[in-house]
Amino acid sequence: MQRNEGVQFTSSSLKIPVFSPKPSPSQTLVPQLTRTHEGVRFASSSLKIPFFSPKPSLPQALASQLARTRNSLTQLISSIVTRANGSKRSSIGSTEKSIVLCSTSMSLAGFPDATQSVMEVPQKGPSSSRQEERVLISEVLVRNKDGEELERKDLEMEALTALKACRANSALTVREVQEDVHRIIDSGYFCSCMPVAVDTRDGIRLVFQVEPNQEFHGLVCEGANVLPTKFLQDSFREAYGKVVNLKRLDEVMTSINGWYTERGLFGLVSGVELRSGGIIRLQVAEAEVNNISIRFLDRKTGEPTKGKTKPETILRQLTTKKGQVYSMIQGKRDVDTVLTMGIMEDVSIIPQPAGDTGKVDLIMNVVERPSGGFSAGGGISSGITSGPLSGLIGSFAYSHRNVFGKNQKFNISLERGQIDSIFRINYTVPWIEGDDKRTSRTIMVQNSRTPGTLVHGNEPGQSSLTIGRVTAGLEYSRPIRPKWSATVGLIFQRSGARDENGDPIIKDYFGSPVTASGKTHDNMLLLKLESVYTGSGDQGSSMFAFNMEQGIPVFPEWLFFNRVNARGRTGIEIGPARLLVSLSGGHVVGNFAPHESFAIGGTNSVRGYEEGAVGSGRSYVVGSGEVSFPVGGPVEGVIFADYGSDLGSGSTVPGDPAGARLKPGSGYGYGFGIRVDSPLGPLRLEYAFNDRQAKRFHFGVGYRN
Repeated sequence: MQRNEGVQFTSSSLKIPVFSPKPSPSQTLVPQLTRTHEGVRFASSSLKIPFFSPKPSLPQALASQLARTRNSLTQLISSIVTRANGSKRSSIGSTEKSIVLCSTSMSLAGFPDATQSVMEVPQKGPSSSRQEERVLISEVLVRNKDGEELERKDLEMEALTALKACRANSALTVREVQEDVHRIIDSGYFCSCMPVAVDTRDGIRLVFQVEPNQEFHGLVCEGANVLPTKFLQDSFREAYGKVVNLKRLDEVMTSINGWYTERGLFGLVSGVELRSGGIIRLQVAEAEVNNISIRFLDRKTGEPTKGKTKPETILRQLTTKKGQVYSMIQGKRDVDTVLTMGIMEDVSIIPQPAGDTGKVDLIMNVVERPSGGFSAGGGISSGITSGPLSGLIGSFAYSHRNVFGKNQKFNISLERGQIDSIFRINYTVPWIEGDDKRTSRTIMVQNSRTPGTLVHGNEPGQSSLTIGRVTAGLEYSRPIRPKWSATVGLIFQRSGARDENGDPIIKDYFGSPVTASGKTHDNMLLLKLESVYTGSGDQGSSMFAFNMEQGIPVFPEWLFFNRVNARGRTGIEIGPARLLVSLSGGHVVGNFAPHESFAIGGTNSVRGYEEGAVGSGRSYVVGSGEVSFPVGGPVEGVIFADYGSDLGSGSTVPGDPAGARLKPGSGYGYGFGIRVDSPLGPLRLEYAFNDRQAKRFHFGVGYRN
């Protein structure tokens, strides 16, 4: 990324106390933070904040100084060469003549671009021969800027270790001396270095006069509103009391910038300065969100257009708010959230500089889907046991996904088969206005007719009965924790049974009652509570659901009962294969209709049995384990085993419909099958054996419940 050359930052200070080698509780860092960003200016037309760290290198202004000092060295070389060619060397006595070879210094404030080099390479020309002439150096020393020995011998060793060309009894050029000066500075421990040539009786002594950096005793960080104080404390703790090393400081700057990068935050270290007293001052730039706007684009041309959705309906979905430091990761989550509304075809967020405020304006581009229309489809009922063709269902629906431009859903649908039929009207508000918990509300009216074969099947003469239900209710749902949601509702239901001629009945062929009240219809008012954990949402991920229904006897003849049901599953990856284990169970107490008992057996229960053929009781438990593995392309194979039981509760159901039909009450099945991905969902074809040596094909659409 290219560097923004014109970034200026002004912010309140986050002051971190002076570190101590062994911090006590009284020395815990307590940031005093005031959010008063005033002046971040981005020079680029689009907001591209580079995550760079300052590189410790030599200032460009030193280049001219190096050129001037090189002339002094040239004069010394000229005089030495002249004397070597025949001039008699004069006696210097006890005095020593020193000539500055070259010098360089460094400040932590105002780092130039690391790509700039301040070394001047001698150019070819008339004077280059002299500049490249070598001078014999008899001794190389490291001293402080006053020419005295360094107090810290470890720093002297650092400087000597950095030297590459300058050694005692070696012939050097100006270029080689300059390069070693740079190496001393690049070691990171020194803020200046001046090489001085001293003419002694024994020859030329080369002295590097260095100025070590200050010892680190404290830190002041400005503009860091989201950067954790502990992160800064841990980054600088080991440096306390030690000479500031520019290389180590650069690593710390890189780690701070990396902290922002890993979290997708628009932030970086914009400046660093070493102040008197060993205090390091850091300047951190964090780009806050100034404004968020919605721009609708045409589906065909991509040009801005007028949208049907109210902007506030989209904005309330976003977790990114004004005043926050903009996070690209959080922005991606917001894009995904808007897409899950189901009314957008494409969503993207474009950050832009907010004028000269130093903040970020976010423009969310959205492409709307058609808001409503008619659709038709089909499916298969799992409650039909007389053959797959009789279980075919056709469907017709009208839906509107964005009523009033508020993402409210209205749906009317009709599903019709030879036996099944469902007419349903739903109106859903995904997020109630004025609620901060993302609570949704659904109003539902439904009239359904389903086969009663799960409990009251196997009647002689292929006769059958159907269960009719008229239902109306109101439900509220909301997320309660990450991956957890809860639903509460109040539902009225009127149900009854009819024979194959459509006439109401109160008993089946075996004389078992089909209603709890003894009348042709049962009325009930249900209080519904449900909690669901969904994991990642994939079929192989963990899931748990708990459901409770309480019948409220508003009138004496209305049903009074309590029913609980729970189911869960978890998946384990085993190389390319996947093991999926599921368990479900439930219990009901009170006065309930026999056709509402738990039916066991079938495609989504115990495979190898017909639907409901294992048993039907007040209680039940069903467990399943299956291993799926890829076969090729969209096809995968599966091996499975199921077990289910009514826990001996079949006879406690009014009329004992399971006992009249000689259902065993428990059983298991096992087998194999294939699954194929399709636009309708996974197509399942399975062949199963049960514990009674029976064999059966199972065909379904979608994953097993």
